[in-house]
Amino acid sequence: MKPSVYIETHGCQMNVADSERAEDRLRSAGYKIIGSSTDADIVLFNTCSIRERASQKVFNRIGEVRRSRRRAAPAIGVLGCVAQLEGAAIFEHTPDVDLVLGTRATDRLPDLLERVEAGEKVLDLGERDDADSWLLSAASRHSPYIAFVPIIEGCNKFCSYCIVPFSRGREKSRLASDVIADIVALRSEGFREVHLIGQNVNSFRPRTDEGLESFGGATMFSRLLRAVAATGMERIKFTTSFPRDFHSDIVSAIDENENLCDWVHLPVQSGNNHVLRLMRRGYTAESYLKCVDAIKSANRKLALTSDVIVGFPGETESEFEDTMSLVERCDFDGLYMFKYSERPGTPSAALLDDVSKEEKTRRYLDLEQLQRRKQKMIYDDYLGREVAVLVVGESTKSASDMNGHSTCQKVVNFAGDRHLLGQTVRVTITEAKQNSLYGEQRGCAAI
Repeated sequence: MKPSVYIETHGCQMNVADSERAEDRLRSAGYKIIGSSTDADIVLFNTCSIRERASQKVFNRIGEVRRSRRRAAPAIGVLGCVAQLEGAAIFEHTPDVDLVLGTRATDRLPDLLERVEAGEKVLDLGERDDADSWLLSAASRHSPYIAFVPIIEGCNKFCSYCIVPFSRGREKSRLASDVIADIVALRSEGFREVHLIGQNVNSFRPRTDEGLESFGGATMFSRLLRAVAATGMERIKFTTSFPRDFHSDIVSAIDENENLCDWVHLPVQSGNNHVLRLMRRGYTAESYLKCVDAIKSANRKLALTSDVIVGFPGETESEFEDTMSLVERCDFDGLYMFKYSERPGTPSAALLDDVSKEEKTRRYLDLEQLQRRKQKMIYDDYLGREVAVLVVGESTKSASDMNGHSTCQKVVNFAGDRHLLGQTVRVTITEAKQNSLYGEQRGCAAI
């Protein structure tokens, strides 16, 4: 029998999709996938490098696993972004590691593990093979109801603070016809929602328009949205969008197709043009606000979420206040906030990090307070409204409640039981919490 494998995933949706792919390839090769590191013969860590603490967390976890398994230590592999960036240095940093596998070598994992089992230390940072398949079995998906569908990988933007172009490589789009075929297959398997994912989904530019011939649009991505909507998949979401490539025709496509969900994630990072130039974002606060205006002018209300970095090198108090003003103006439904931290190898690492830790924390807390105030108003506005909720699990806080997401990507809890799993139900909102909504299911009919 093949050894048992435990895969632990850190980071973004692309990492989740990569872990699904790794699990699928291993299952097909006869490996047994288990849900705990305690008894696994092989432990794989799929890593994130977007922040320094994220990568250090993985090395801490490796130590924890080794300490808990003194008598029967597992083989250990490091996959993903940290592996791609640090390569063979990981063996020196952590001698217990047996396998280092880059971001584009996932399909070769079963063969590489056989070499590990034979006693080798294995390194593979190579490119993806053109013949690699993106198809996955339903058993390897993170959810039986929601599927992540990568449409583009890599990044060409080279923002000064970001390590992704180095860990994920250059942008490479899949053929639209392959994406569409995947979604048709997922719908036939009973999936209710798909997320089109990539570092910058609206940078989607396949080498041909195969699969899009019948669909118009101002960009390849807006054409893809219309084509994917035509598959009849119940819900379609996408993340992440890049402001410089965001076109108002994306909003038009959403308006035209009810199954394109009413949520856009559009990271801004700063509201000040000088800081945006230092970040090499390639747009201004004014051009970002034009994107926001297009989103806010949609025929139906679209939820808008974003990312912000505070304390970027050289950011003055007045420049931070510009970010506060932009957040006040945009009415974000959710905001992911980060204190700047240097990532070695990025251009911003050469800048003087002259905003103190204490000042970064103060700005972070000020921004958090503002966002909480704005978000409370937005969430309170849902009181009495009816939303469609795809039920995905039991609530983590109450055994008598179920949990799901609305089309606008809100977490919704309501009284119910497990027979509702995988169904879309109507819920009237009765309570607005800080980051979630609570309501009552109206009737038993699923939609």
